[in-house]
Amino acid sequence: MDTPASRACGIHAARLNLADYAANFSDAHPPLTKPQALIEAERCYYCHDAPCATACPTGIDIPSFIHRIAQDNNRGAARAILEANPLGGMCARVCPTEVLCEQACVRNTNEDKPVEIGSLQRYATDAFFAQPSAPLFQRAAATGKRVAVVGAGPAGLACAHGLAVRGHDVVLFEARPKLGGLNEYGLASYKTTNNFAQKEVEWLLSIGGIEVRTGQQLGRDITLDSLLGAYDAVFLGLGLQGVNALGVSEPLVTSLRNAVDFIAELRQSTDLSTLPVGRRVVVIGGGMTAVDAAVQSRKLGAEDVTIVYRRGADAMSASAVEQQWAQTNGVTIRHWAAPKEVLSEGGAVKGVRFAATALSGGKLVETGETFTLEADMVLKAIGQTYVAGSAGKTIALEAGRIATDAEGQTSLPRVWAGGDCRAGGRDLTVEAVEHGKVAAGSIHTALTAPVAQAA
Repeated sequence: MDTPASRACGIHAARLNLADYAANFSDAHPPLTKPQALIEAERCYYCHDAPCATACPTGIDIPSFIHRIAQDNNRGAARAILEANPLGGMCARVCPTEVLCEQACVRNTNEDKPVEIGSLQRYATDAFFAQPSAPLFQRAAATGKRVAVVGAGPAGLACAHGLAVRGHDVVLFEARPKLGGLNEYGLASYKTTNNFAQKEVEWLLSIGGIEVRTGQQLGRDITLDSLLGAYDAVFLGLGLQGVNALGVSEPLVTSLRNAVDFIAELRQSTDLSTLPVGRRVVVIGGGMTAVDAAVQSRKLGAEDVTIVYRRGADAMSASAVEQQWAQTNGVTIRHWAAPKEVLSEGGAVKGVRFAATALSGGKLVETGETFTLEADMVLKAIGQTYVAGSAGKTIALEAGRIATDAEGQTSLPRVWAGGDCRAGGRDLTVEAVEHGKVAAGSIHTALTAPVAQAA
């Protein structure tokens, strides 16, 4: 927020000219051209029992869709992708393919590089969305069953689509004004340009049978008990609403912010020149959110941006590619340091004092050394937590998130869960999609199973 106090401490909007904003937030990785896509597709060996397909959390038949691209059959390629992953267009943009399917590619050797699977997946889905023509999928006959899906992030959207395709009627409840979850609110703007998240949502809803109700928050506007009374089944794709604290005193100043809120504000802005940013920004954390917040701070005009993480580079949840991207964009990454104190004066952040850390006996300890980084803006990106209260206290939890079986069934009858709120996940968009897809199949089986006849 641009206030007199923030301006006094070095936080300003309009640090750049309009042309710079447009260039900085344009597509970070431009799509393949047709000649490039055809050449890249020809590099695929079209392996039988391909390891890349096994490595894909949604099980996309990767050799099949790449072969169709090589045949200039982009619609067929898109179908192969979207029938396995209904959010395949977004996943092509944000999925860490370098540590999933591409890492498993048999071409990935010292002498050769893997096939650019993510880029080819984007090429095929972009080509389809540009000219969708006839629908790819048709709904099955109506079953008369109604399912409530709470949360319109990747897991909820995938579940809703899977249920609608099977002929069930779905009501999709979302607390925010737009659907998409982190795809809409939590990703760097340069990763998903031209309102792609909403274009993909529009395509997904075009299957029919999905009623959308926004502004509906579980625990505030609706309850789990009321949904169970009105619907045949419920899927919870609640995400993570809480943000971890730094573990030190946090002064009440506007220039100390949650990185997720900073990113969401940026994503929803129609004029980036109005967004204030500090001259010196410190981002605390080591994941994708930290990288997205740091790089976008630089692209908004911050002069000095530093990511500080308590462990080493190998322990960061941001991939090596993302870490390199941050450094390429002028972000400094400092490892082995934990925050000890956020320094403030006159209602404004002045810096952060850190303690140097190290591993001792397998445990993270402070070495006794400290240092201070000056900053006029500090962004917290140290992870999010599941807020259990909204769904009530009767669902069993595991490590602070909802416990489920392999198909997403919770401890409550007729209630499934998936995405980041589900225990044991890796907090990946593509994995959330798989959770929703598998849960939709499980819900369908439960709803259509023949009723046992009394003896």
